[in-house]
Amino acid sequence: MANGSRQAAWEFFGTELKRRREDAGITQVELGARVFVSGGYIGQFEQAIRKPQLDVAQRIDAVLQTDGIFERLCRKLIDDPRYADYFAAVAELERTAVAILDFEPSVVPGLLQTPDYARALTLATHPFATDEYVDDRVTARVERSRILDDATRPEYWVVVHEAVLRVAVGGPEVTAQALDHLAALARQRKVLLQVFPFSAGAPANNGSLRLMEFEDAPPTAYTETSFSGSLLDDPAVVKRARRAYDLLRGAALSPEASLALVRSAAEDFRRCVSTT
Repeated sequence: MANGSRQAAWEFFGTELKRRREDAGITQVELGARVFVSGGYIGQFEQAIRKPQLDVAQRIDAVLQTDGIFERLCRKLIDDPRYADYFAAVAELERTAVAILDFEPSVVPGLLQTPDYARALTLATHPFATDEYVDDRVTARVERSRILDDATRPEYWVVVHEAVLRVAVGGPEVTAQALDHLAALARQRKVLLQVFPFSAGAPANNGSLRLMEFEDAPPTAYTETSFSGSLLDDPAVVKRARRAYDLLRGAALSPEASLALVRSAAEDFRRCVSTT
């Protein structure tokens, strides 16, 4: 589904939600309280500013007695074949986040990848994929990264493990270009970048971790391993995830030292290219 068609479908979701809610004689605040979100959150659904998570859509169906219509719409709209099933909802949420905090232990975060780096990662995990499949996934990464060019872009904090700077993804030249891009985004202040060095020992979180904060909605946490991901909104769990992230950030190098290390690693890969 094209982006324009998808947005139109979310607008239909919001219009239908407002109609069904008003038919039931329930205010936004009342509905929000009964599905465990704020009234402002319901208003954002109705205006298609924010997309509900599947469990919220299910609770709306139960409260409004709508026979699963919002669950079915939500499943359809978050079913983007360019993303793994467990990541599609995260890609929707990041578009409305006011702050994103990422930790990546092994690869450059998706929002910061170059097309060649994204292509190499896709081929590494899908060696028999068609060109169309690979192109779709690379395009999806590039489209996601455009939120960093928006005037209303989120505050973006990133901690990467030093291992990210040392593994040649797609070869030395591709990795050098990816690290140059990472450094450029940090210099442009589109991302606040820190590196968790080998010398810091074991990190507080072994897999990738993402925290997202919103203007008028509770924060969420997302954790991912090689073959699965979990989107978490339980306040106690999100609080623990935030503490883990704070520990990672506290043990990481300063932004200035991190940028110097990224530049140095890029130069090391360029030297590899020049000697081959």
